[in-house]
Amino acid sequence: MSTIISKMDGVSSNSSKRAYVTFLAGNGDYVKGVVGLAKGLRKVKSAYPLVVAILDDVPEEHRQILRSQGCIVRLIDPVYPPNNTQTQFAMAYYVINYSKLRIWGFEEYEKMVYLDGDIQVFENIDHLFEWPNGYFYAVMDCFCEKVWNFSTQYKIGYCQQCPERVPWPAESGSPPPLYFNAGMFVSEPSLVTYHNLMEALETTPPTAFAEQDFLNMFFKDIYKPIPNVYNLVLAMLWRHPENVDFDNIKVAHYCAAKSKDRSLGDSQERKRT
Repeated sequence: MSTIISKMDGVSSNSSKRAYVTFLAGNGDYVKGVVGLAKGLRKVKSAYPLVVAILDDVPEEHRQILRSQGCIVRLIDPVYPPNNTQTQFAMAYYVINYSKLRIWGFEEYEKMVYLDGDIQVFENIDHLFEWPNGYFYAVMDCFCEKVWNFSTQYKIGYCQQCPERVPWPAESGSPPPLYFNAGMFVSEPSLVTYHNLMEALETTPPTAFAEQDFLNMFFKDIYKPIPNVYNLVLAMLWRHPENVDFDNIKVAHYCAAKSKDRSLGDSQERKRT
């Protein structure tokens, strides 16, 4: 079995049992997003550290930047799905996201809130750590963007964000189970869970949305949907504005193709410093 953690720094014996966690790979600009995430958590006065799980291809310069922002940097081994040359991922780079599964091995933390590096936090969300254990909390995804064009949901116009708009056809059986966006979630690290994830991965063929599809399958029995304000995927602004509580947005996820030219509203309220 591969080593879960190759190196850890910035952790003391008195470190918190709770942590925000994110993932970083490569030598590109994504590190800037993680820095923005760290600054955002600091600005809202979060009481808990940000742990950055990194792959070995993250350059030392970027690691030093993260440490300078108060992040705990943890080097992890990559995780790859079973070999399947026929798999066409929705985005080619999604395959590396299977490495996120390593974070369930961070068992020195009793609970974690995972946040992708393209997320910004606008309000304190430390209360998420108080939610009852034993569940996987995350926000339901939207199926309306073109990245979903391979799916039955997209082809017929069905979205779980507004199931009454285009009902699921009766001839297709029961609607698909609720499906979350894995850019933000609340879970409990555990070596038992970690090993179960690794074992399940060995026998689960990869699918278009990589680790997100896999996590939806693995945690389907304990998944608890939470309000969109905890992971506002920007496509919601133009696909389902009626479902967006603009006055209470806590977390915004800049993962949509149009996110560069869309706004969250009051720029002064949402400005990152």
